[in-house]
Amino acid sequence: MSKFRKNKKSDSPAINTSSLPDIVFMLLFFFMVATKMRDPKILVKTAVPTVSEVEKVQKKSWVNYILVGPPRDPAQGTSPRIQLDDKFATVDDVQQYIIIKQSEKPEAIRDYLTTSIKADRSVKMGLIQDIKQELRKVNSLKLLYSASGGQVKQH
Repeated sequence: MSKFRKNKKSDSPAINTSSLPDIVFMLLFFFMVATKMRDPKILVKTAVPTVSEVEKVQKKSWVNYILVGPPRDPAQGTSPRIQLDDKFATVDDVQQYIIIKQSEKPEAIRDYLTTSIKADRSVKMGLIQDIKQELRKVNSLKLLYSASGGQVKQH
């Protein structure tokens, strides 16, 4: 008997990968455009005072923010509250907050970290002084007060 079929191995053709980089970059651009950076949720009102001269911060990633003011939600009351990140806190929580924020940064820049207090005009200076006392206890001595208006002073 003769053989009519030859022993062919049915190999599948190689996959063409020439368009793979295009697909990868298209996905990269999609996620870059579609991703929203997380904005902190502001829980307190902060109508900052106006000043005649302001100085811009160069390295905003080296700044820790403490917001002080009356809550936006009237159900929370009307007395000034402290906001650290996305939650309300007390004056006693400020030390631990600064320690955690300092530990998240490399040791080489810890001496350059600055704390910014963004306080409402109606906040009494006693609360700000209490916050400053807590900052002194953890040796966080570089302090900024957020304000609006004025001419920008360049270094």
